[in-house]
Parts: sequence; C-alpha cells; structure tokens
Amino acid sequence: MTPRDVSGDDSRWSDLDRPPLNAAALRRGLVREGGLWSGIEVVPGTGSTNSDLVARAAEGKTAEGTVLVAEEQTAGRGRLDRQWTAPPRSGLFFSVLLNPADVPVSRWGWLPLLTGVAVATGLSRSAGVDTALKWPNDLLVTVGGEERKAGGILAERAGAAGVVVGVGINVTLREDELPVPGAGSLALAGAVSTDRDPLLRAVLRSLEEWYDRWRAAAGDPTVSGLQETYAAGCATLGRSVRAELPGDRSLVGEAVAVDGDGRLVIATKEGVQEPVGAGDIVHLRPA
Repeated sequence: MTPRDVSGDDSRWSDLDRPPLNAAALRRGLVREGGLWSGIEVVPGTGSTNSDLVARAAEGKTAEGTVLVAEEQTAGRGRLDRQWTAPPRSGLFFSVLLNPADVPVSRWGWLPLLTGVAVATGLSRSAGVDTALKWPNDLLVTVGGEERKAGGILAERAGAAGVVVGVGINVTLREDELPVPGAGSLALAGAVSTDRDPLLRAVLRSLEEWYDRWRAAAGDPTVSGLQETYAAGCATLGRSVRAELPGDRSLVGEAVAVDGDGRLVIATKEGVQEPVGAGDIVHLRPA
C-alpha cells in the first residue's frame, strides 16, 4: 500500500464510531518552533510504522521528531516479533524518530521505559483510565477486576544516531474484537474519552516533556526522576514472576527493583538477586 496523508475531511463520516484522525489539527497542536515534534504524517494503512520510519531514517532524510501514524497496521510488531493487529481506526498506532546524541548510548535502553511512563501519564490525563506498566513496557488496564494488556512499545535502532520508538494502544476495541485472551482496551476499561485526536496529543506532549527532562539530565534516570516514576507505576514490582530468558532459560522469583540500567531485578528463593535486561515476563498468581 502506498501511504497517503489523511486530512480531517477524508471519509470523515464513514464510521461514526471510529472517525479518522485529523492530521492538520494534530500538526497545528503539536508542531512548533523549538519543540520536539517536527512533522506528523497520518496514513490510512501500512505494514508497520516502525519499519517504515526505520527505513526512512536509514536514508538520512528524516528529521528528529518525525511522527508517523497509521490508521491501520497490517504487520505491526511487538516485542519478540509478536504480531499486533486491530481493526482500522480502533487504536493509536504510531512511531517517532528520536536522536538522543547528547545522551550516552549506554543509557538509550531507558527510552522504551521512558515512553511507557509518558504514555501512561498522557492516557491517565486524557482518558481518565488508571494505567500500569508491565516491565519492560506493556500498558495494563483493569477490565472487570482483571489486568489486561491494552498497549505495547517497541524501540529499534535507526542508523548510528537514531532510535525509532513505536507505540500501539487499543482504544475502542470491543470484547469480540480482541486479538487474544488477556487483551483489553481503553473503552473496556471505562475511559471517559475515546476520541483519538486528544488522546494522541496528550501522549505526544507527555513524551516530549519526559524526553526533554531525560536529555537535560544526560540520560541519568535518577536525576531526571525517570527511574523513580517508572518504579511507582510498574505493576511488575512486588510480584512473583517468571522470566523467560534467551537460551531457553527461565527464572522464577520476586521482582524487587528496576536498576539504574533499566533492568528488572528478580530475587530468587535461593537468595540471589539477578538483573534481567531482556526476556518475557509472566506475572504469577499468588499461591
């Protein structure tokens, strides 16, 4: 599919429950001189906004702060190459290009966690939904007393100096549209608003605020307040978990901290505290 820009009047009333995003209004509200966001493009559909933006960045023709939004993704990817699919206009599916050249590369691993904090903060303000983060960056909401995944984040290197961060959020998905058991949406969690335009503006403003704060601190998670804020909103901490690690290894214990490198620290029954930097985390039910 060849992407094309979507204006606010393009088939605006074709789906009253799921109107298209208004690209022109988003640009007016977010793109400003001296701000992070340099351009916002909304396309009707694509395979993956992350793949598209990584490819553009590799050509060296895309500025930091470029935002690519798709009304539908046909090959969206989550962590561990999991597929992410949803009906058109039912969520927010977007990627942003960041070039944190003034931050040591060793601290770039905080970017997906920073994005999680920003997304959770922005949605809490705009949708009125209590959100929590499952390490390393699933967005959780509560539906009928049950924790469910309503969003996810994927960060990828883009050339030598860039990082593309992709975000997917289920907004209006109904129960019969959920892709897998355990999925959720803002609507199912009782959001006070499911209007995607103000939701996206709130999330991008929050991301700009946190990114600026982190860069001003040269990526230091303590000085910027990121480590403390992430820990406060992380539903994984204090839980019994199983970490599925590379090499078909697993680790079971209590998630006790997120360390200075953004790793999840798991305390095992043997009394060992092991930091986990990559892996799939399963929240275990109390015995």
